[in-house]
Amino acid sequence: MHNKGVLYGVGAYFIWGVFPIYWKWLQQVPATQILAHRLAWSFVLLVLIISARREWQPILSALRRPRTLLVFFVAACLLSTNWLIYIWGVNAGYIVETSLGYFINPLVSVLLGVIFLREKLRPAQWLPIGLAAAGVAYLAISYGSLPWIALALAFSFGLYGLVKKLSPLGSLRGLTVETGVLFVPTLAFLLVLAGRGAGAFGSLGLTQDLLMAGAGPVTTIPLLMFGAAAQSIPLSTLGLLQYIAPTCQFLVGVLIYHEPFTPARLVGFGIIWLALAIFTFEGFLARRNRSRL
Repeated sequence: MHNKGVLYGVGAYFIWGVFPIYWKWLQQVPATQILAHRLAWSFVLLVLIISARREWQPILSALRRPRTLLVFFVAACLLSTNWLIYIWGVNAGYIVETSLGYFINPLVSVLLGVIFLREKLRPAQWLPIGLAAAGVAYLAISYGSLPWIALALAFSFGLYGLVKKLSPLGSLRGLTVETGVLFVPTLAFLLVLAGRGAGAFGSLGLTQDLLMAGAGPVTTIPLLMFGAAAQSIPLSTLGLLQYIAPTCQFLVGVLIYHEPFTPARLVGFGIIWLALAIFTFEGFLARRNRSRL
């Protein structure tokens, strides 16, 4: 079961890592419309999955509490913001910068835990956070502006994770509710566009229509694989696997779409990669020490 869990985890992160290729196939479609189709088709597929599993009762029970509904609405807004920035960044030619956002996300999540949850950091954990900040500062100085796409992705997803800590539902059920609370305005948006003749669906050919509809399965399938992995392998293993996704994104940007990777970027990324290596190794040592007690 452990080996199967690792395979599920690798598969999920690999799919997320090659997502840029999928969104590039939809480059003719505005990012807002891609996002709308991703939300709408994901919700339709998730409803079918939840119905097949007969898992509506926990969802309906959770939704009876207004506070829980508010949590899911905030989570949905943060997730859709993250998705929109990512899709736009990929199709605007910033795949390398989007990968940076997911490289620094684990460190941002730790920082948010300190700020909002008053979690205590071990002294050695401050070093990688400081290094990552230095790497971002170096990139900002060398390019004359902050890597705002990377920072927006890291903080929106970090805040999404923070809000999800308040959620009583798991990832699959939670995503069903999150896409559900935005389904009606999303559908209205698409129908208004279609009525004005500005909608991409039905006007760019069958291939593009299938790709837009396929945004649902390509969102849901890796999530199911991730859920299976999370249930069967240690969190530490899952933590190491998470770097597969931004690494693949980075390689896709540089090797397939030939985005520039200058010496200045190499230095900035190198500092952040060093920070991640220290962060991961320190966490490994801390877990090993705890297991010995």
